[in-house]
Amino acid sequence: IHCHNDLECGVANTLTAVQEGATQVQGTMNGVGERTGNANLVSILANLQLRLGHELVTAEQMGKLTETAHFVDELLNVNPDPRQPWVGRNAFAHKGGLHVAGVRADASTFEHSDPAVVGNERELVVSELAGRHTVLEKASAAGLAMDDAAAARVIERVNELEHAGFQFEAAGASFELLLRQETGDFEPLFRLESWRVIVEQRADGKVETEATIKIYVDGERYVRTAEGNGPVNALDAALRLAIADTHPHLRDVDLVNYKVRILDEAHGTDAVTRVFIDASDGAEVWGTTGVHENVIAASWQALVDMLTYAEQARPAPVPAAE
Repeated sequence: IHCHNDLECGVANTLTAVQEGATQVQGTMNGVGERTGNANLVSILANLQLRLGHELVTAEQMGKLTETAHFVDELLNVNPDPRQPWVGRNAFAHKGGLHVAGVRADASTFEHSDPAVVGNERELVVSELAGRHTVLEKASAAGLAMDDAAAARVIERVNELEHAGFQFEAAGASFELLLRQETGDFEPLFRLESWRVIVEQRADGKVETEATIKIYVDGERYVRTAEGNGPVNALDAALRLAIADTHPHLRDVDLVNYKVRILDEAHGTDAVTRVFIDASDGAEVWGTTGVHENVIAASWQALVDMLTYAEQARPAPVPAAE
């Protein structure tokens, strides 16, 4: 059976064909193919084995399905689809206090399978619907001790930030940093003195961008300047130069996606903007956000969270004792 996905029935038709006696299945990883794609082998494999009972691979191999699907995306230089069944970041995502409480009591009431079976993870999404259970679960997953009173303060803070334009559904790293600030498990990456970005349009049509950052790390003042392909890239480059001596392991963090949303379109060019950044260290992908009337300032917030989270989640290795 060889199906395409023009009517979004590629996987369904393939599964039906196997049930009717087909013994060879053709498809592509993540459904990549001409027009709207081919039948997705990732979904086909998971459904045939985990839902229809066909023994095709070992449990250990099935546990690498998410990793393999994302590896293929990496080879193709595309971002993994967060909504992809089984292996997407949102495939086992839950938000809303009652939903999260139900998942904690019995995950099978909200999930068709254990995400760990395919190497995925459960994601508790933070939003205006977040309840105490969501906050406590997120804190526990981050290894943070939090009581009900602290969780209530976090919920109040989230509501305030969302009223100002923040949104944490795609910015779990920024939310974890908020949790860490509440529990006291937070150490700023640096103390900011100032940053400045200069964009210069030249007579020959070239646009040059330069950023200068002044920060303090462990009491030491660092002033660094860098050029970049636009204000955000220049800021990113200057910040990395400024922390290179004290946090060299953060050079491995890559910005893999950058999005800007206009929150109040009626204000035109002076509208409040929301920035989302996705970053990766090659093993994990995390999202951060920033909101400001100035898009560069919003980007700065997200950039700082991006690197601060990387430091909190993956601190510098301790040198071996001699």
